[in-house]
Order: sequence, then C-alpha cells, then structure tokens
Amino acid sequence: MTSTAAWDPAGYLRFGDERARPFVDLLARVGAREPRTVVDLGCGEGALTASLAQRWPGARVTGVDSSPEMLASAAAHAIPGRVTFEAGDVREWRPDGPVDVLVSNAVLHWVPGHADLLHRWAGRLAPAGWLAVQVPGNWRAPTHALLAGLCRSPRWAGLGADAAPAEDAVLDPVGYLEVLTGAGLTVDAWETTYLHVLRGDDPVLGWVRST
Repeated sequence: MTSTAAWDPAGYLRFGDERARPFVDLLARVGAREPRTVVDLGCGEGALTASLAQRWPGARVTGVDSSPEMLASAAAHAIPGRVTFEAGDVREWRPDGPVDVLVSNAVLHWVPGHADLLHRWAGRLAPAGWLAVQVPGNWRAPTHALLAGLCRSPRWAGLGADAAPAEDAVLDPVGYLEVLTGAGLTVDAWETTYLHVLRGDDPVLGWVRST
C-alpha cells in the first residue's frame, strides 16, 4: 500500500476470499516456471505473498508495504531465507537486481500518475521477466460515488483531496495496454467484473471501510 492512513488487517481479512480472487486470477496468467526473485509491491497482510512461495518453492519472495499494521500482520507469513517483508513506498522502490516476477495487486489506484511508475517497473525486470498488475476500476460503483460526493461536500471537504481518489485515478484496460506496450512489454490485458454476496452486519460498509 502507499497511503499513510492506518490500515486494519482484521477488517481487510473479513472478506479475504473475495479480495483474493483478482490476485488468483492474475497469477494464473503468469507463465514463469522457475523464477529466482519474486517481489510483491503493496503486499498487505502477506497471505497472498506467501502463496507465491508455494507456487515457486525455489524463489526468494519479498513483500513490500508502507503500512506498519499490515507489515505486523504479514510477519506471521515470513519464512527465513524464502519469504521476507519490508517497509517501503512502491513509488520509491528500487530492487537490488533484476526481478523475475513483479506483482502489484490492488495498489496503483492509490498512486496518482502511476503510468510512469509502470515504465520504471518494466525496466526492473530480468530478461523474460513478468510484470503482473491488477488495478481496481470501481470508482463509478454506488459506494465510491457516494464517498466521493461526501468528500466534496462543504462538511467534509476539510479532510483533504486524498480522502477519495478521483475517477481518473486509474486508466481503462486499453490505457494500460498502451502504457505497457510502450514500455516494451508483450501484454495480456483484460477486465473482469466480480460480483460478491457479502454477509454479516453492514457488510458493504465493512468492505469499503477496511480499504
């Protein structure tokens, strides 16, 4: 993650299965066979990062996140010599060497102007390396439209411009295709709409509040 606001790992994991689906679908398209270096930028609470080590047992997996709360939760998934977690802002991340698989799931919508960042990440890949990126495109959903309207209202405008990302915080699929192709990558781009039946007390509020 890149926001400096406090994150709630327990609240986030309340809908862990639903949140994992885009990550699982994304990684299913990654054809790396025996990568040595795998990095998860914006690793959150670390469970999905640890799954990368299960898929590629010979890889050294590193998760990077800026949230102390998420990193504290991720520590339970660390495996000495195989899975490590470190504090860092994805905008400033610099690897020690080329990366075989670079993953970023549900992060870039918090990073304005991230098209340039994608170019930099592409340049960090090893030969035949993979860049796997998933960006939520839900800013026109009723929940997000309502939140954006509240943040623009006189009562709540003092919270600051970052309280609700703008509708143009993400590109459309064609936009990402063009950016990544322009970075010299062979691109497989697609868009998926996930429909979740959320249960429990105020589940929609719980979903939005935990992110």
